[in-house]
Amino acid sequence: MTGLTELTLAEACSALRQKKCSAVELAQAHIRAIEKARALNAFIIETPEKALAMARQSDARVGRGEAGPLEGIPLGIKDLYCTEGVQTTAGSHILEGFVPPYESTVTANLWRDGAVMLGKLNLDEFAMGSSNETSHFGPVISPWRRRGSNAALVPGGSSGGSAAAVAARLCFGATASDTGGSIRQPAAFTGTTGIKPTYGRCSRWGMVAFASSLDQAGPIARSVRDAAILLRSMAGHDPKDTTSVDMPVPNYEVSVGRGVKGLKIGIPKEYRRDGMATEIENLWAQGIAWMKDAGATITEISLPHTRHALPAYYIVAPAEASSNLARYDGVRYGLRIPGKDIADMYEKTRAAGFGKEVRRRIMIGTYVLSAGYYDAYYVRAQKIRTLIKRDFETVFDAGIDAILTPATPSAAFGLGEKGSADPVEMYLNDIFTVTVNMAGLPGISVPAGLSTEGLPLGLQVIGRAFDEETLFAVARVIEQAAPKIAAPENWWA
Repeated sequence: MTGLTELTLAEACSALRQKKCSAVELAQAHIRAIEKARALNAFIIETPEKALAMARQSDARVGRGEAGPLEGIPLGIKDLYCTEGVQTTAGSHILEGFVPPYESTVTANLWRDGAVMLGKLNLDEFAMGSSNETSHFGPVISPWRRRGSNAALVPGGSSGGSAAAVAARLCFGATASDTGGSIRQPAAFTGTTGIKPTYGRCSRWGMVAFASSLDQAGPIARSVRDAAILLRSMAGHDPKDTTSVDMPVPNYEVSVGRGVKGLKIGIPKEYRRDGMATEIENLWAQGIAWMKDAGATITEISLPHTRHALPAYYIVAPAEASSNLARYDGVRYGLRIPGKDIADMYEKTRAAGFGKEVRRRIMIGTYVLSAGYYDAYYVRAQKIRTLIKRDFETVFDAGIDAILTPATPSAAFGLGEKGSADPVEMYLNDIFTVTVNMAGLPGISVPAGLSTEGLPLGLQVIGRAFDEETLFAVARVIEQAAPKIAAPENWWA
């Protein structure tokens, strides 16, 4: 077969089962694509030898009739997931050279089902960022460009490497993680589909922690169906993670074609923000029209505490990060900078090992947890979080099946355009996504149109806890109704 990298994940699974191609051929095609796309800086580590070895094992299993659900499918792994024997850095200098002796549960699930690892994908350092510009290994460059311009664009963050690699046809899908929008925002920026599952649906064991009560694993893929196939393999109960929920994992692929007839779709009035870009407003209106045409009922709803979500998030997340990142001290693993005594060694190691954004968030987190400020900031933020969760519960209890919102306040922006003078400018990119993490709910971003500059725009669907099936059904309706977004023009090869 020709054009192997142009297949969807579902099509590749079918081609392998019908023996129209081999797993080795799929791996080789993607390895060649990755080698030609190094200008994107999507991968921190490429693992071609490992990919080919895994592909040969897949071909042997296919030959014996023992193929798993993802047998022979080449994937990229966000470098936040520990991979046994392969460097895992979380995009940070402080973990450069760290080779885990164990496998994360999510990646172990993928290898159990036959997937093939192409390498480790770039990300904002410790997943702290909305543009993939904070990585120690340099920024990821989006495969997309504005119409008539060669200016480099960001792919979104923190899962920028995952989104860029999927959009550029370097892998059929990728693992990602979402703490405040880090799956959905880069998916929206790159014309890919990304789902943040319900908190507890996927194990966090073996994922480098950012904010433990907010982090959740999920996939980025080329289509809604591909994302559904990946999530089924990634999800599941894990006794090693006490926040992992012991619930059966549905066959998400079956729910993709279910449709939305008879569903009640909520439109939150608080998401209509002053100064919202006209093209985002128009896209949202178009999404509402698609829902109506497909037989859904549209209802305006209120989520009154939405306006407090972003400031509360930027208290809770840094507080948890400051605690989680205390373990990087130069003693047990990772970078060590010698000092005159142990305290001096701690200071020098952390100063040299952490980038500016990570240091900023550690300082914010330490401040809001300090004596005299804990009640004023952290406790109050947690109370707001409870109110945000209650807002959603009230709406869903009233019969709403899913909520439709924009995924991002704009299309992708240029490298270096935001946040250099004012970090809050960058944080505002998470304005439509952080509520979902604060409430622990599932959310999906699906491509829905193009900006006036020819860049992808996404719509977000938010669902009830552990009802990812409805998200896939709604997202598929949007995917079918929206104009097809072609792959970005290949300027990097």
